[in-house]
Amino acid sequence: MADRVCVAKIGAAHGLRGEVRLQVFTEGPDAILSFGELTSEDGTKKFRVASLRPAKGHFVAKFDGVNDRNASELLTNIELFVSREKLPEIKEDGEFYHADLIGLRVEDKSGKSYGVVIAVRNYGASDLIEVAEPQKKSGTLIPFIDQFVPEVDIEGGRIVIEPTAGLFEEKKNIPPLEGEGRRRSRRGGVESETGDTPTRSRDARSTSPSRGRRK
Repeated sequence: MADRVCVAKIGAAHGLRGEVRLQVFTEGPDAILSFGELTSEDGTKKFRVASLRPAKGHFVAKFDGVNDRNASELLTNIELFVSREKLPEIKEDGEFYHADLIGLRVEDKSGKSYGVVIAVRNYGASDLIEVAEPQKKSGTLIPFIDQFVPEVDIEGGRIVIEPTAGLFEEKKNIPPLEGEGRRRSRRGGVESETGDTPTRSRDARSTSPSRGRRK
């Protein structure tokens, strides 16, 4: 399991007093205020949210020690992480943090390998796992529902899929589906509504916690 989870991502500077746009990946946006110290992905930068307020399509945050626009502009696109232990435990079957899904081997029931999960996406319908060889930046999208992903074995480090004929050979993507067997994932301990925050799970960055849930 991932040791850290991505709970937010800093956007553009907002105004002249050091505020920034913030994309929050937690179920309750206010949770980010309770986490205390947040760090960048490499752990070299540390942040503490002093204030948070809603805006249209995002939040506006103020970090301790960031008091002018020049300072806030240097923070754009930094992803913020917390220790996994600060996130709530997953108690429902079929739910997963995105961070726990990233890197899992992907294979079919016969054991044939298709690569690993490199990302968890969501474009408004069901969550999608992106499958590719580890070194690749893009891959094949598969709906994270029981029909296509009948088994998720976190402890065993693998996901079992039911690939349709020609899916990987032709590099086609299966469109998002609604309906029975749909799973839900969270990012950063919060359910993600955007594609990249959680679904079944993203790294905390895998970490963002994301959970995936079957229905």
